[in-house]
Amino acid sequence: MKKNLLFALVAIVGGLTMNAQNEVQPYFTVDQLPDLIKCLPAPPAFDSPEFANDMMRFAWGKQQRLDPERAEIAKRDAVWSYEALLAEFDVPFGLHMSPEDTPEIWKLMVTSMTTTDAMRVAPKAFYHRQRPFERFQDKMLTDEEAELTGEGSYPSGHTMRGWTAALLLAEVNPAAADTIFVRGWMYGESRVIVGAHWQSDVDASRVAASIAVCALHGSPEFREQMAKAQAEYREMTGQQSYAEEVIPTSPITDGHAYRIDGVQVTDDTRGIVIQNGKKMLRN
Repeated sequence: MKKNLLFALVAIVGGLTMNAQNEVQPYFTVDQLPDLIKCLPAPPAFDSPEFANDMMRFAWGKQQRLDPERAEIAKRDAVWSYEALLAEFDVPFGLHMSPEDTPEIWKLMVTSMTTTDAMRVAPKAFYHRQRPFERFQDKMLTDEEAELTGEGSYPSGHTMRGWTAALLLAEVNPAAADTIFVRGWMYGESRVIVGAHWQSDVDASRVAASIAVCALHGSPEFREQMAKAQAEYREMTGQQSYAEEVIPTSPITDGHAYRIDGVQVTDDTRGIVIQNGKKMLRN
């Protein structure tokens, strides 16, 4: 009887696990994505000039803990969940994100990060780099020592996830890209501040996130979902993307329109230009 009950419980748990996994269908399998072991350089050796910079940044991170506000942000950034991550971007993004309020944006973000999160596993195991708190037998700001001990630090999964989110959200709302990227940059710095990662882990992880997002654009399903997310944002905020603001092809008379490379616009110029401080499309 007990054995039958055990089998039943295992079956139920297994079914729930499968259902949870099936809720999000990744755009690619990890085998279809770029191999970060091949894409990224090896982490710096402990006797290299690059590691000397890691040491200085480790000291910098500990100094940042003295600022209560910055320390609190770093602690929040350590929470490993999509909900916690996206909540940190609500203000810079300009919209509260949730499955109920922004279903298309939420689907884009969760499906994308579910796809790209898996890319960090192989290089972490391959390099098995010792984390700062382990090397110095130091106390972390976030009490993650037991959870992270023995797990490689290169690359940083948190940083990769945070920078991926920033890249995607800036594509949904280009007008807020500057504030979105500032918050995404801070997210990676938080891992240095809490003592979980070296600066070189964080630097490589931002590159890894860029590689991952570039790969996502190869998926028709991703591109379709991105378009839905952009449309949802515009509908909820009443904003247009600069690509939809079309300047008529009438002559330029005020002399205050420039291409993005700084060259002044002429009547024959087509494409994205800056006119009166706004990005627009001239066609």
